[in-house]
Amino acid sequence: MRRRTLTAVAAVATSLLSGAAAWAHHSFAAFYDMNEPISITGKIVQVRLANPHSWFFLDVENENGEVVRWAFEAGTPSGMIRNGYSPNVIREGDVVTINGFRARDESKNAGMLRELITADGTKYGMFGPQESSRGR
Repeated sequence: MRRRTLTAVAAVATSLLSGAAAWAHHSFAAFYDMNEPISITGKIVQVRLANPHSWFFLDVENENGEVVRWAFEAGTPSGMIRNGYSPNVIREGDVVTINGFRARDESKNAGMLRELITADGTKYGMFGPQESSRGR
């Protein structure tokens, strides 16, 4: 009887931990509307290259002249670096444009980064090297 109880407890614990891991590594499509592309231009406030996903935070002036903070989720730090981005590329205060997809929850100023374009036209993408790396 004791053996059955331990087996049942182990099975429940395994299923709970598996569910937590699945939730932690979510699908981008679950949180971002891939049919709602956006393009946002603003000043970099922070770049967080941390696992499991990188984040880019921008201050953006809205149509009323108010500054609003936006957050864009990107790929893994190693993936971003493999796609041409490096930590010394962008500094706080740099103006960038981020093309991506809006969060499904529109009350949040958030999105998924597809492409980041610096003021000089250099492009960094989440899905691999971009067609143009400068000036297009």
